[in-house]
Amino acid sequence: MFDFAWSEIALIAVVALVVIGPKDLPRVLKTAGFWVRKARGIAREFQGSLEQMVQDAELDDVKRGLDKATSFNFDQEMAKAVDPGGEIADSLRPPELTNPLTDAPKPAPEPAILAPPTPAETPAASPEKKSAP
Repeated sequence: MFDFAWSEIALIAVVALVVIGPKDLPRVLKTAGFWVRKARGIAREFQGSLEQMVQDAELDDVKRGLDKATSFNFDQEMAKAVDPGGEIADSLRPPELTNPLTDAPKPAPEPAILAPPTPAETPAASPEKKSAP
């Protein structure tokens, strides 16, 4: 109980018997029992509500973890692990597929001026490679 010794409980019972009287004591004990039962019921309900809130909070955590596990994208996670800065992907990307939002605009190439080839640039037929008849 509330750390009462038997002697203290007996003293309270004797005082209650003298003050209340033997005629009204059963009615008082019945009323006290009703209120004690009501207080215990309220305490039990409060404790059950607290336990339910804890379970709901734990279920929410489990649900968040499950949602995170099911939304796992293996390709993205592997790319983050292998190439966190994106340097490898950038070096492998063809120039025409660059991202206009992240890449700086490149100036347009200047038109090439076509000039006739100079004699030094043209391959001369070498006299050493004659075919045999």
